[in-house]
Amino acid sequence: MIQTILQSIVAAEEAENLADTIKTQSGRLISEISNNPQGVAQDLLGKALDFGLKVLGAVAIYIVGAWLIRRVKKILHRVFDKKGTEKTVASFIISFVTLVLTVLLIVVAVSALGINTTSFAALLAAVGVALGMALSGTVQNFAGGIIILVFKPFKAGDYIEAQGFGGFVKEVNILNTRLITRDNKEIVLANGTLANGNVTNFSTRPIRRVDRSISVAYGTDAQECIDALVEIMKEDPRILDSSTEGAADPFAALEVQNASDITFTVRAWVKTEDYWAVTFDLNQRMYTELPKKGIHFAYPHLDVKIRES
Repeated sequence: MIQTILQSIVAAEEAENLADTIKTQSGRLISEISNNPQGVAQDLLGKALDFGLKVLGAVAIYIVGAWLIRRVKKILHRVFDKKGTEKTVASFIISFVTLVLTVLLIVVAVSALGINTTSFAALLAAVGVALGMALSGTVQNFAGGIIILVFKPFKAGDYIEAQGFGGFVKEVNILNTRLITRDNKEIVLANGTLANGNVTNFSTRPIRRVDRSISVAYGTDAQECIDALVEIMKEDPRILDSSTEGAADPFAALEVQNASDITFTVRAWVKTEDYWAVTFDLNQRMYTELPKKGIHFAYPHLDVKIRES
């Protein structure tokens, strides 16, 4: 209780001292204006003019700096294009450099106003810490972008599947990666999620295996069907054989006996860029050629036998 009373007394004294200071300074200002109004006006005009020149200087610095940043971006684009740098790396570096230069430009423009840059830098640091805590996901995406560029699980032009989406990599930015789907939709994926999740890259290997399953009716000669399937695959010049490193000869085998059909598996190695074309053509040729050889496709059916009592 006594401590509370003492604090109240101290606060009252400080408030009284502040009021006295304001009263004294106001009296001096009124007195100076009364005694030398022209001098006070000139002083205020000079300060206003000085501040106006500082503002113009800061604006000019910002305009010139923004122009220089655009020039730097164009130069970097030309350098990366000339050296054949991967688009993902080039895009990330250009975005990062642009961000750093923009922050420096803002600091320089503020310093031109006469503001202490040391205090401003401390303020930026405090704001950065606060933003870092508030935007932890964004920081994670930034770190994920660096991981992607260092370890290169994919690059621009690769076809990947991640987070339930598939498409060709368009570019890797500071915070996200952009994909273009086969039907020309743009998908934006966070780098943090990509770096910590599973990514399937279909473009890193030179060859891929086409795996198909085909169901035919019961009563089909298994070896005859296998021979027909292998013949269809060998007739396509895009299908590779064991002479290609990493590939194997076209293969067909009886996979499983189902309730209403028997299923054969078909495997063929092709170049990665031929995968989809061969897959579609192989489906069409099997559908067209097998019936000509007396091999009929199965369909769900139920045989019913009626017994007379």
